[in-house]
Amino acid sequence: MSSLSRRKFIKSNLVAGLFIAAAPSALVYSSLRNKYSSPDWRPEKKYGFSLGLASYTFRAFSLEQTVTMTLRLGLEKLVLKDFHLPLGSSLPEIKAAATGVRKAGLDLYGCGVVYLEKPEEVEQAFACARVAGMKMIIASPNPALLPLLEQKTKETGISLAIHNHGHGDRFYPTPEAAYERVKNLDRRLGLCLDIGHTVRAGVDPAGAARKFSDRLLDVHIKDVSAASPEGQTVEIGRGVIDIRSFLKTIIAINYRGVLAFEFEKDEKDPLPGVAESVGYVRGLLA
Repeated sequence: MSSLSRRKFIKSNLVAGLFIAAAPSALVYSSLRNKYSSPDWRPEKKYGFSLGLASYTFRAFSLEQTVTMTLRLGLEKLVLKDFHLPLGSSLPEIKAAATGVRKAGLDLYGCGVVYLEKPEEVEQAFACARVAGMKMIIASPNPALLPLLEQKTKETGISLAIHNHGHGDRFYPTPEAAYERVKNLDRRLGLCLDIGHTVRAGVDPAGAARKFSDRLLDVHIKDVSAASPEGQTVEIGRGVIDIRSFLKTIIAINYRGVLAFEFEKDEKDPLPGVAESVGYVRGLLA
């Protein structure tokens, strides 16, 4: 093989490998679905909401690995961070990845958290969500872009959930800060309540869910070691958050969205901790 043809061969196979990692084949996903399909034992079903995964949990893994582990956890909803589905991907790549995820048996309901600082980033995020068939964008946008975001939501029907990031977030440190920004806008602009960041900001997540229930579109569920900025993610049930109270509130307000597990601990080996967390939550619901 000549030097030039060898370089072409390596380059073409590298590109192909990257694309396959982003969009596994229907055959691979069909086998995953058959292997990890779950019976209708999910206790959350009787309450009308779903359990899912925020793919930041598996940030050290490929999309295919993320899908496999989500299926193994018995979860049915998935929201993708941009390193699993880059917003700048071509439209065919986005469509292929989304189709593959759904063929595996998962509902790819959203993307995020995405950070929107420029109008072109808003256009890109909505184009990606539209092509992928997503219902929601979870974001931390510059407030100056809210009029444009409201316009895009009205045009596309895609909801936008603002994620609170706690101490250090210049715009949305608490759920209330996000709520105040959107309360007079189209009702499809609302909140993604991250209960870990909420507690670290000194706010009760159950109280926040109740107070802002009219704009509660999504939830990132987790537990933390302390109700302060120093608190770190731990397995649900081992930390300071009153998960039982939070779940009772979610049921009481008739929440119909997703509780997406976002596990920030053990980046290289998160599956055991997420599995424990899922089991704890389902145990309480049962």
